[in-house]
Amino acid sequence: MDESTVETNLALAEQRNDPSFDNVWQELRWRGLVHNSTDEAALEEALAGDPITYYCGFDPTAASLHLGHLVQLLTMRRFQLAGHRPLALVGGSTGLIGDPRQSGERVLNTPDVVRGWATSLRRQIEHYIAFDGENPATMVNNLDWTEGISALEFLRDIGKYFRVGSMIKRDIVAKRLDSEDGLSYTEFSYQILQGFDYLQLFRRYGCTFQFGGSDQWGNITSGTELVRRVENAKVHALGTPLITNSDGTKLGKSEGNAIWLDSELCSPYTFYQYWLNTADADVVDRLKVFTFRSRAEIEDLAESAVERPQAREAQRALAWDVTSLVHGEEVTAQVIEASKALFGRGAVEEIDEATLRGAAAEVSTVDAVPGETTVVDLLVGSGLVGSKSEARRTVKDGGAYVNNEKIDDGEAAVPAASWLHGQYLVLRRGKRNLAIAVAQG
Repeated sequence: MDESTVETNLALAEQRNDPSFDNVWQELRWRGLVHNSTDEAALEEALAGDPITYYCGFDPTAASLHLGHLVQLLTMRRFQLAGHRPLALVGGSTGLIGDPRQSGERVLNTPDVVRGWATSLRRQIEHYIAFDGENPATMVNNLDWTEGISALEFLRDIGKYFRVGSMIKRDIVAKRLDSEDGLSYTEFSYQILQGFDYLQLFRRYGCTFQFGGSDQWGNITSGTELVRRVENAKVHALGTPLITNSDGTKLGKSEGNAIWLDSELCSPYTFYQYWLNTADADVVDRLKVFTFRSRAEIEDLAESAVERPQAREAQRALAWDVTSLVHGEEVTAQVIEASKALFGRGAVEEIDEATLRGAAAEVSTVDAVPGETTVVDLLVGSGLVGSKSEARRTVKDGGAYVNNEKIDDGEAAVPAASWLHGQYLVLRRGKRNLAIAVAQG
């Protein structure tokens, strides 16, 4: 993503003067972004006063950030628009360990892998907060203050402030200790490292506010407690809620796969379709969390979702806003045009290969050999029809399409020249039933 696209993305967030709210804390409350916090009144007062420095951390435990991280990135931007100074922390050291998770011990990645992932995350973070202007962001890496410290120094100077009794009471630690796998000392020590981050940022940058997902609350408050004990200072913390769908499933999961922010791992087409398919019961909450639309705009869309649900205006606004923010307006417009073309309202030949690949991940597919496989076989293999006899009837009735061209002869093989980018055929039965053939051999 080039610099102009980044500027465009940030410009989408410039609706900073929504008259519905007196301060950013009230706005966060309305948007459903407050799950737990330290002294709420004190935090609201701090955010309503002179600019403060705050931070949010991102561990390089994968090559890309995902939708859960996007909640934090956009929250960072909201605080920045309110005049506060962001520190974006990439966990070069904490990423070597990984925080405890529900499902068992993490696989420890090599320093070279973590270093490469940290570089990727830094590039992604730069798209969502401004690093110039009146209150520019600063990128920091906790490896800078942990790499040179010895184990003895860390235990003597930092470890002495932590009480094991309190550490083992934290939810995820308690659950892991009671599990069959248990918990290694490596992951158990993670909360000490994160607490050390807050202390270092307090000393180096005057940072007095940290936030993150509510599942990180124990790690976050380890930092507030460490600053209090070492510096005799009161600092603030916020835990944002973990976003789930109305059916209880975790946000950002698509058939078991995370919705990544990297277009190589999750195509813009897949990304856009994910938001477009948001359930009516979830769409207003998603607009609040993932867009910078004003309260009045969201209330209008909420009304539309109730009175004209078939129009899906709220879902289209959500999909446009979030995809534009992550991938840029030009790419989003291309995705929308590609979606139209796939369903017969445009030229499929103009769809780029990456979008077709993304579309293939969203619909049923069938493997085929270019120049050898018949339309009847494609219709049956893709699941668009249940049998060859049904396929033949569909062709006879004029309901079979390949690359939006009506098929008259279902027994003929599709020529190799018809395959888009040499790899894909767009199959359609009627107006709405779509599949894609993928070249093999």
